[in-house]
Amino acid sequence: MNIIETLFGRTVTPAERLRQHQRALAKAQRELDRERTKLEQQEKKLIMDIKKSAKAGQMNACKVMAKDLVRTRRYVQKFYQMRTQLQAVGLRIQTLRSNQQMAEAMRGATRAMGAMNRGLNLPQIQRIMMEFERESATMDMKEEMMSDAVDDVMEDDLEDEEEEGDKILKQVLDEIGVDLSQQARSHFTSIPCIESYLSL
Repeated sequence: MNIIETLFGRTVTPAERLRQHQRALAKAQRELDRERTKLEQQEKKLIMDIKKSAKAGQMNACKVMAKDLVRTRRYVQKFYQMRTQLQAVGLRIQTLRSNQQMAEAMRGATRAMGAMNRGLNLPQIQRIMMEFERESATMDMKEEMMSDAVDDVMEDDLEDEEEEGDKILKQVLDEIGVDLSQQARSHFTSIPCIESYLSL
């Protein structure tokens, strides 16, 4: 427990703790980079000083500064190695965070599936499906009965139409027949008697 948790009594979740460690590692890497940059600048300065002392013939000073240069370069290498190690630790923490997020997501999905499974009442669903099939069959039967009734009405209408059509046709034929019979009578009266032709 850190001071904040002790004062406020708030427990930090593992994800928050991992995030805190990752921030601390990033901060440490930045500090190492600053220190390494200072050492590299000091290395350049030592090289320039060694050249000056060599030109001035101060060989003892050159030897001391050369040892400092070697030491400085070793420190720079150590800073590089430390930064690489911290970066590797940061990647491992990121992997842990990703794994934890995956675990949280899987936990949430498991809870959701469990709630759905608990909410699914298979006997009730089967009963609903059976009722649906029964009502669907009833609806099909009623639809077929209605279709048959409509067909019967249409057939009656067709029969009525045929009867009416026959009546109209008969009336028309009667009228035409009357005319034809009158024309036939007038035509036969104007023709000489057939028997007279036959007797000739």
